[in-house]
This record gives sequence, structure tokens and C-alpha cells, in this order.
Amino acid sequence: MSDNSVSYVRTEMLSEQSPPSTDVGVVGWLRNNLFPDVFSSILSIIALIAVYMILSVLIPWVFGGVWNANSQWECREVLEEIHGELVDRACWGVIHERFWQLMYGFFPNDIYWRPNLALVVLFAAIAPVLFNGLPKQMFIISIAFPFVAPWLLWGGPVWGPVVAFLGFVVGIVVHKIAAKAFGSLTGIILGVLSAFVWWIFFASMVSSGLSHAIGASRMPTEAARIEAALPVQQAEVDRLQSIADPIAAKVEELEAAIKVAKDAGEPYAELLTTKAPIKIALGSAVATLSREIGDLKDMKRRLAQVNSLEADEARLIDLIAEAEAARAKVPAAVADIFNPREINEDTMTKEDIALLKVALRAEDKRNIVQNAISTLYKDVGLVGLRPVGSRDFGGFMLAILLGITGIVLSLPIGIVLALGRQSDLLIVKTLCVGFIEFIRGVPLITLLFVASVLLGLFLPKGTEFDIILRVMIMITVFASAYMAEVIRGGLAALPTGQYEAADALGLDYWQAQRLIIMPQALKISIPSIVSNFIGLFKDTTLVSIIALSDPIGWVKLIQGNSEWSSVVWELYGFVAFVFFLFCFSMSRYSMYLERKLQTGH
Repeated sequence: MSDNSVSYVRTEMLSEQSPPSTDVGVVGWLRNNLFPDVFSSILSIIALIAVYMILSVLIPWVFGGVWNANSQWECREVLEEIHGELVDRACWGVIHERFWQLMYGFFPNDIYWRPNLALVVLFAAIAPVLFNGLPKQMFIISIAFPFVAPWLLWGGPVWGPVVAFLGFVVGIVVHKIAAKAFGSLTGIILGVLSAFVWWIFFASMVSSGLSHAIGASRMPTEAARIEAALPVQQAEVDRLQSIADPIAAKVEELEAAIKVAKDAGEPYAELLTTKAPIKIALGSAVATLSREIGDLKDMKRRLAQVNSLEADEARLIDLIAEAEAARAKVPAAVADIFNPREINEDTMTKEDIALLKVALRAEDKRNIVQNAISTLYKDVGLVGLRPVGSRDFGGFMLAILLGITGIVLSLPIGIVLALGRQSDLLIVKTLCVGFIEFIRGVPLITLLFVASVLLGLFLPKGTEFDIILRVMIMITVFASAYMAEVIRGGLAALPTGQYEAADALGLDYWQAQRLIIMPQALKISIPSIVSNFIGLFKDTTLVSIIALSDPIGWVKLIQGNSEWSSVVWELYGFVAFVFFLFCFSMSRYSMYLERKLQTGH
């Protein structure tokens, strides 16, 4: 038997070995993610073939499209000249030509800086809310933004934001006084009511009074100021006309050259691509010229109104007396009728109808002159930004405005509703439950129709309620009901020990909610909250149903033009891409916030 022993234990250390080439790098990633087994490999190959087939069509269509064209026919002509035949490519000329309308709607192009500035201020206002480590002084911008942004967008006197802010001051003062006298809940209710009373009844009165006072002080010198400004404005119109005429001549020259090339059978794609930006420049120049001509006409009209103001005010005194005398002759049975549409010939006598019509005509004359004088004082006394009507809002500016308003307001209202639904007070709980269940059971489009058509029937006669403000209210109400259920889900997910811990620390209800309960509930609810926000932002496209020109509304308007009637995918694709950018950014921020707060348990 041999004395040699066999060792089965290695006594020396092996050096490091490189991993197999099939487990690292691109090959390793493909093997682990796409081809781990036979079935997965088959599915991956099918998916890659499908992706290739889609991209092989989509990429040439997108990147081989035509940018410089003024109509769908010019797009086809350029493509046919370039490729020798008519190929299917995107006609991006519609985006090139209508880009600013898709962004801003009918908003005057000379004051695009106002919505742009409002957007910049928005980013500065939400930055300290979304991110930590920023200076606390930036919260001043967050507080000022709700008052400054409407002023930038709608315009009006410079004291408008201050008057609106005073509503909160009034509400806080009333709340503190009422809370000491009647209790916290009564103080909150009275504070909110007093703020709304200020905004509805007193804010416009104070603003109009200031404008009228300034207008009255300026009126004696207004005619001289306008007369001095008229030659300057006329010179500006002449200058713009001298710029627009050569551009128009150049467009006519190119159109003639294109016609000659067509007739001679020569290539003319380069002429078409050259004409497109020049024609767009011509459109911009004509729009600027039209605006300046409109300003010139407005100045002449205002000069005529200022010169006839004294006679109009004397005439107004006579019209007031005439209207009062006519109204006094109206029988008591129909004395409360101030609208011609309320006249019922079946139930009223001919004499009553005749007297009533005389009174209504006299009151109409009085109102026309009175409104004209009031508007003149308001325009002359304007110290601030040029007013812009809500019907001029449109495009993505309108979608962002409605989306941001709904997002910012629905979260706090939803929190209050969620807490109210869990309240021990029967009345509060019943009101919150009824509100939430009713709103969640009604489609948003129904609420928008109510805001557009029916809401005016419930308001006092003569009340003007801005259409965008109505839509904002309905969108906020709709989103708040859903947000309340999301917050309630977060509250229900908290263990009872958190509530007991708050009680053990001696915190009252609001302190416990602010310091312990609500931060944890909101942290748990982050994915659902952001999902609601994304859905709300996309739902803003429904306002096109009630004749507001959001991006979808503008797509329909553009397609109504014969020059772009058959362009579909380009317009809707562009709108979808912009919405995707906003929604994807919100979802990425949600994931960042979840990681930062470590929402997992």
C-alpha cells in the first residue's frame, strides 16, 4: 500500500477570474432581459419585429416631412418634387404656421410676454413647495402668485391684485374676531363668508371707484393727449404699411415664378419652400398692421367720446328722468319686469304691454349712454395692463391655466372634504358625503355645460360671470370630490396608533392633523394624487365642447380652414406630444418624491 495520500482540499488561493462574456455587457443584458428562455426569446423577436415595422414607417414620416408650406397642397407639391412621386410624409407646415395660435389662441401677439412671465412666476412660486433647500423668502412669490398671475393674464388696473388680496385680509380679521366670540368653527365660516362678500360686492366697487376718480382727474387733458398721440400712431401705421407692402410684393413674385415653373415643367419645390416663411412673415406683418390700425381707430373714437362727454352727461340726466317717468306709468301688475323676453302677450293687456315697452325702451337708452360714459372713465383712468377678454384665451395657455388652477385648489379642498367625511358631526359629515357622492356620480362634461349654459339662470339679472371663471369652479369642484376619496384612502391606511400617539402628546385635533396624521396620509397617497392631477390636466380638453378654444378646439378651427382640412395626424400628434411632456414630467416628479420620502413601509 502506497504512503502517498490524496488531498481533497485546495491549499492555494485561486486568482480572480473574469465573468463569462455571455453574462456581462450588452450580450449579458440581452440574454438576461430579452432571451432568458425559449418562450421569452420568441416573444422578444416578435416584439422587435413589430417595433421595427412601426419605426420603419413612423421615422421617415416624421423626419421626412415638410416644414415650410402654407397649405396641404403645397406640402404635396414639395414632396412630389423632392421624391419624384407623391409619398406619405408629415405636413409640419401647419405646426409651423399655426404654432402660436396652438400655444396662445387669440391672445394678442404683442403681449405674449404676459403669459410667459406668468409661467415663469409659476415655476418660481411652486419651487419652494416642491423642493427643499430653497430660500424661505421664495414663499413670498408663492403667496403673491394667485393675485399677480390673473392680473398678468386678464390685465386691468394695477391695484387689482391688492384689492383681491384685501379679501383674505378681511377674512382673517373676521375669523380672529369671530373665533374669540363664537368659537373656532363659527370663526372659520364667518371668515370665509366675509372674504366672498368682499370679492363679490366690494372689490369691483372699490376698483371701479378708483378708476373713475383717476379718469375724472385725467379727463380735462385727455383730448389734448390723444390729439398729440394721433400723428405718432399714424406714422407707426404708415411705417408698418411700408414694411408689409414689399413682403406682399415678394410673395406675389414667388407665386408668379412658381406658376411659370409649373407651366414649363421645371422643378419648383425650392420656390415653394422659399415662399412659405415669407408668407408667414407677411401674415405676421399684416396682423401687426391691423392691430395698429385698430389702435388708431380706437384713439379717434375715444377723442370723439371725450369731446362729446359734457353733452352726453347732460343727455344722461334727461334720459334718467325720462326712464323714471316711463317706469312710474307702468301698472303695478307688470312693474317688476325689466326684460323684454318676460313679456307674455297671453296674460297681459295691450295697454300694460304698451306702457311696459315704452319704459323698457327708455331704460335701454339710459343704460347705453350710462355704460358708454362709465366705460370712458374706466378706460381713461386705467393704470395698469391692457384688459384681455376670456374669449381670447386659448391653446395650451388655456389648458395650463385650467389645469394649474384645478390642481392647486382641489388638493386643499379635497383634504377638507376628506376630514369632513370622517367627522363626528352629523351635519358636517352628511354635507361632505352628499357633495362627494353627487359630484362623483356626474360626468365632468355635464358640469361644464352647467357652467356654460345653466349657471347664468341662477344668477341675479345683469350679473356677468366670466366663462373661464365658471369653468375653473366646475373643474375644481369635480377634482375636489375625487381628491377627497384619495385623501380618505390615505387616512384609512394609517394605523390607529398614530391617532393614539397624537392624543398622548396632548395635541388637539388640528395640531394632530397638521403635525402627525396628514403628512403621513399625503405621503401614502402620492401616487394616487399625482394620477388624479394627470387625469385632471388631460380632462381640460373637454372645454372645447363649450366653445372654448383649448388645443383640441384649435385643431378643429384649423381643420375648418380649407388649406389644412385634411391634415389630421400632424395636429393631433403635436397636441399629444405636448400633453405627454407635461404628464410625463408630473409622473417623474411623483417617482422622485416617493423615493425622497420613502413611502414604502
